[in-house]
Amino acid sequence: MTDKKRALLAIEALKSEYPDAVCSLIYTDPLQLLIATRLAAQCTDARVNMVTPKLFATYKNVDEFANARVEDVEEIIKSCGLYKTKAKDIVAMCIALRDNFGGVVPDTIEQLITLPGIGRKTANLVVGDIYHKPAVVVDTHCIRISGKLGFHSIKDAAKIEKVLRDILPPEESNDFCHRLVLHGRAVCVARSPKCDICCMKSFCPSAFKKEEKKKTS
Repeated sequence: MTDKKRALLAIEALKSEYPDAVCSLIYTDPLQLLIATRLAAQCTDARVNMVTPKLFATYKNVDEFANARVEDVEEIIKSCGLYKTKAKDIVAMCIALRDNFGGVVPDTIEQLITLPGIGRKTANLVVGDIYHKPAVVVDTHCIRISGKLGFHSIKDAAKIEKVLRDILPPEESNDFCHRLVLHGRAVCVARSPKCDICCMKSFCPSAFKKEEKKKTS
């Protein structure tokens, strides 16, 4: 079976299992998603969603964030971890948005990654969820599960993004990545994947290997 055929099977299986492919971060505009995603680095989405209501009530737009004292932002986001770096990045990215993009969150990955603290994962999320362009959000769940599906055997996120762009239909790629996150939390967990109840076990190479191992043990 080719990777493209397996990808189509995975898309349909996950679509059936998780009809609502949505980002679990809570936001109301592009700036809020950009900031929430930066806060989510090495932090759970649930924790970010606890912190952002106060943050977004205190600073309501690009100008207010750009004029904020880093120390004040630190105090609000302290529980997210790496808060000093994140606070510095948030203020710096909003200064860059104000000065370089007229206060508007850009709609291309190339422009987004020029912002302080913004990498390709965040840029893809914004481009896909806000501007509805084809996007591949390569997070830890995506890296792990796409590897188990046999699409690659690497850890480099940028290379994995290219691999998945080559095999996924563009109109499905963004939702596919959201569903991988949901599946990674519920079934294909890192320490003990539940292959026996997985909706992709009939075509997943990793599930095949696990089953063969059971038979020979």
